[in-house]
Amino acid sequence: MKEHPGPVHLLLTDVIMPHLSGMELYELIKPQRPEIKVLFMSGYTGNVIAHHGILEEGVNFIRKPFSLQALSQKVRQILDS
Repeated sequence: MKEHPGPVHLLLTDVIMPHLSGMELYELIKPQRPEIKVLFMSGYTGNVIAHHGILEEGVNFIRKPFSLQALSQKVRQILDS
């Protein structure tokens, strides 16, 4: 991220990953790119996702599996907000 000179408009990340959570990744990137928006995705149940703070109000989330159309609509909604 530091090396990329242009804007980064959206981070698409899984909620649960092997070494850090999607929220932790977002929190690492946010200070370098305060304008970045984020879309979290997961196939886990609501209880697991809630434990990672993703189901809070105002957090952009899409449940797996999702269609390409659903993803594109969600991305457009986030970028337009």
